[in-house]
Amino acid sequence: MDNTGSDLFIIILLGFFLMLFMVSFIIIMVIYHRQRQIQNKQRLESIQSEFEKTILNAEKEIREETLTHVGRELHDNIGQLLSLAKMNLTSSKPEKVSEGKSMINQIIREVRALSKTLNLDWLDSITLEEFIQNELNKLESAEFCKTNFEKKGESMTINKDKKLILTRIIQECLNNAIKHAEPKIISISLENNGAYLSIKVKDDGKGFNPNFKSNGSGMYNLKNRMATIGGEIKILSEEGRGTEVKLSLPISIA
Repeated sequence: MDNTGSDLFIIILLGFFLMLFMVSFIIIMVIYHRQRQIQNKQRLESIQSEFEKTILNAEKEIREETLTHVGRELHDNIGQLLSLAKMNLTSSKPEKVSEGKSMINQIIREVRALSKTLNLDWLDSITLEEFIQNELNKLESAEFCKTNFEKKGESMTINKDKKLILTRIIQECLNNAIKHAEPKIISISLENNGAYLSIKVKDDGKGFNPNFKSNGSGMYNLKNRMATIGGEIKILSEEGRGTEVKLSLPISIA
């Protein structure tokens, strides 16, 4: 009888400890899961904050460049047209007055075109393909170097913010080639293979040693910006053999 009571006590005691262990385990798991949720939330907030910061910086840079462009156009182009129009309109010759009126119409068109560049609405009205082609056309028009553009796969719609970052990165790649590479030809390829959007910017210029740590932050900024939109960037270069920048963005997040 005593043995039965002792065994029953031991079973109850073991059951109590087992229940205590299970309750403690559940509490620990709940606390751990809650901490993971908090960490994940903080990580997402950090990523979102970095993304928004990158977008704002890109917008600021583009606006600053746009204002510089507008100022130059106002001084060199529209200012000159206004002076010529004034001279023609004050002339006593009818044909000069007529020419002056035509210049006024041209000035109005130029001002309207400039006004469109003061905001980023153009991102909604232009595809990435058209943007790249426009940038290359500028180089051709300036007779800086020859250019080549190649497109593979279907065209696709890209989120405006991500398109802004991509256009900014492409501009930076072209600017680097213009400043440092002295190329004879710059080529850009755009490919949609169904899983990734791939962009390659290649030049046949001087190249550089990618392992050399520069004091500048250009390469870091390119990689950081690409990371904020969920993409990757690879830079391949060799002294005397040009540079190739490869951008890769999963289509699922484009």
